[in-house]
Amino acid sequence: MGVVIWLLGVVLTLGAVVVGPADGAKNHHYDFSIKEANYTRLCHEKAILTVNGQFPGPTIFARKGDVVVVNVYNQGNKNITIHWHGVDQPRNPWYDGPEYITQCPIQPGANLTYTIILSEEEGTLWWHAHSDYDRTTIHGAIVIHPKLGTTFPFKKPHKEIPVILSEWWNADVNLLLEEARRTGGEVSISDANTINGQPGDLFPCSREGTFKASVKSGKTYLLRIINAGLANDLFFGVAGHRLTVVGTDARYTKPFTVDHIFISPGQTVDALLEADRSTDGSSNGRYYMVARTFASNTNIGFNNSTATAILEYADARAGTPDFRNLPAINNLNASLEYTALLRSLGSNEHPVDVPTHVDEHMLITLAVNVVPCEMGNRTCEGPERHRLAASLNNISFHLPSVDILDAYYGAVRGVYEADFPNKPPFAFNFTDDISNLPTERWFTKRGTKVKVLEYGTVVEVVFQDTAILGAENHPMHLHGFAFYVVGRGVGNFNETMDPAAYNLIDPPFQNTVTVPKAGWAAIRFRAANPGVWFMHCHFERHSEWGMDTVFIVKDGKALQSKMMRRPPGMPRC
Repeated sequence: MGVVIWLLGVVLTLGAVVVGPADGAKNHHYDFSIKEANYTRLCHEKAILTVNGQFPGPTIFARKGDVVVVNVYNQGNKNITIHWHGVDQPRNPWYDGPEYITQCPIQPGANLTYTIILSEEEGTLWWHAHSDYDRTTIHGAIVIHPKLGTTFPFKKPHKEIPVILSEWWNADVNLLLEEARRTGGEVSISDANTINGQPGDLFPCSREGTFKASVKSGKTYLLRIINAGLANDLFFGVAGHRLTVVGTDARYTKPFTVDHIFISPGQTVDALLEADRSTDGSSNGRYYMVARTFASNTNIGFNNSTATAILEYADARAGTPDFRNLPAINNLNASLEYTALLRSLGSNEHPVDVPTHVDEHMLITLAVNVVPCEMGNRTCEGPERHRLAASLNNISFHLPSVDILDAYYGAVRGVYEADFPNKPPFAFNFTDDISNLPTERWFTKRGTKVKVLEYGTVVEVVFQDTAILGAENHPMHLHGFAFYVVGRGVGNFNETMDPAAYNLIDPPFQNTVTVPKAGWAAIRFRAANPGVWFMHCHFERHSEWGMDTVFIVKDGKALQSKMMRRPPGMPRC
């Protein structure tokens, strides 16, 4: 029996049971045309890849439990895929999007219609290209409102304001990537941080395009904040105002109020802003929204810029906006203090369900490494003239030329190895100063190793940063799942002592966790979504270098616990 999904009144056979939008939900249709468009930033005009000529791209609107259909036409000059970041896609890995993991890329002149199945997500997510460095300009918001008949677990805002934080390169970033692949060195850093595609009026040639948000005194606004950047953790705040955080990664949190937020690439934050400034002329009426890099490792190149937008009260007098000072660029404590405040809401409508029994324990070390140069008589541009790499448990992930999902589904041999280890190959003081580490610790080996899980397995992963070639934060993203962040700390994880301090009552429920510099973070999830699911660092250069792996979750016994069949029309490699 085939699966039937109702898509705009059309019946589509996909798998083994009937699925579709939840009761009272509906379908939405979007057309995405990938094409070049000319944009000018920082006094430089260049052609960039866009969706429908827009940068950032169009916002997808839906309600909890809806089905969204997006027809992607590749009218660009290179291969492309699109990922729906934070959407669990239950039983539907075929349309998750990462290149050579769950699909072959959409080639120029071709198209692919993605089916995006929303389930428990409610809040802000985003979509982005998942091929090369294309998400630099190919990204946009996904806004998931409560189901009809339900409402927000907080006062309904007067208006919602998307705030997409990202980066801008004057050069063609994919050419920079090609050069880094050739030389084995770093990818050049961006020229500016941006807010909704604009660097703001602190930069040259940028005053006219600066994003402005108009507000009315006495009203409440919901900021839907997304870090779509490739390389930068960010602090964000609004001058003259505090922010009340009510959600992260499309899951509600217990409200807490702060002067600024901390957000890593891949993460989203929903925050309420009370427009409570006076408009009687006693105050300016114009306030900078400010985004600034947090650099956890200042020994490597980083973008030291501050992006601005303007929050502007109606009838505000012209004048220079008030400025918001943010924590210092290397203030690790400020980032840790913010993340410690995140707690799941835990209401009757949005309950917490933390697994208390763990079936599979994994300790995964995160490292920036090197591999031998392999350039004949030439030398690479990484440390000690080697080639830069990155790894999980000292395995630097190598993308295959056939996507892993097709290989798994078709039982194709030789594409991947199902022996990703549960712990690193050797133990040492992971967070010790790099000068105390022998150079042989720098090296890793390449491989396409995956972890296979039985359906329903409860998994605990402890991510452990290492000081190999420098300790730093790592935003680790898992496709196909949200997970509970049950613990985190600085230093080496102690499997005897640290679990005693886990939060098993109301930990945050996220899809991207910031592993702190020279520290660790512990997550738990129930492997109840069959399919092939990518896990990787959301610093794009780290993922490019191999800080990735794949979970394969096997089918369960019930019909509703089996992966959907391969849909027709998938691209071929």
